[in-house]
Amino acid sequence: MKYLIVGGRWLYSVIFIMAGFGHFKAQTIGYAASQGVPLASLAVPLSGLMAILGGLSIATGYKSKWGAWLIVLFLVPVTVMMHRFWGLTDPQAAMMQQIMFMKNVSMLGAALVFTQVGSGPASLKD
Repeated sequence: MKYLIVGGRWLYSVIFIMAGFGHFKAQTIGYAASQGVPLASLAVPLSGLMAILGGLSIATGYKSKWGAWLIVLFLVPVTVMMHRFWGLTDPQAAMMQQIMFMKNVSMLGAALVFTQVGSGPASLKD
């Protein structure tokens, strides 16, 4: 059981850790700016840092409740600003953005659970 929880934490966290590094690239910052993200040159790298730190925190179990709050704070604005499927006229693009929106909503739900229950067994320290 202990290893299932550890594996689940790592599987959940890897998307934040890997994607977070992309938030420091000019292309990612430019795309976010084109989507209306205010102060994208600051907000996007900051969101990448939040994703990386939150992901590592949950994966290792070190201060995972705080890390989960970082993921919540990351996901809420990213989901609303970057996956606005309701404003698209192209049905295929709208469907893809709706899928991404719902993926983020499900990850938000898991992050909210981590904020309350922590990381479980085999954690560095919660």
